[in-house]
Amino acid sequence: MELPWLSRWQPQLLAVLRIIVGLLFLEHGLSKFFGFPVPFPVHPLPPMLMAAGVIEMAAGVLVTIGLFTRIAAFIASGEMAAAYFIGHFPKGFWPLANMGEAAILFCFVFLYLAAAGAGAWSIDSARARNAPIR
Repeated sequence: MELPWLSRWQPQLLAVLRIIVGLLFLEHGLSKFFGFPVPFPVHPLPPMLMAAGVIEMAAGVLVTIGLFTRIAAFIASGEMAAAYFIGHFPKGFWPLANMGEAAILFCFVFLYLAAAGAGAWSIDSARARNAPIR
């Protein structure tokens, strides 16, 4: 069933999805390095978790503000796929049992953002509007 009244809000709802997911991802990186909003349970961080934290902070900021959204989201999607198969899948097949639901959701939402772009309210869309016509 088509909902035309809701369809017209697609660019703005894509932006809301992008901003919320970016902030949630940023939160994971901040937790690893700064203990904010809650301390990360593993210290000192092994190199793989340090790399994950850097990706989470950088991609989280870029996706939130909508700058280089497609590439940042693609990298974040890959990180979450790796996180799932390295950190969660070995604990069991079912995501509910291995606590991997968040990694799977992040992976596929970021993959969608990589394909769909930033939507409204983004630096990417502002840059596209101001780009010279060739």
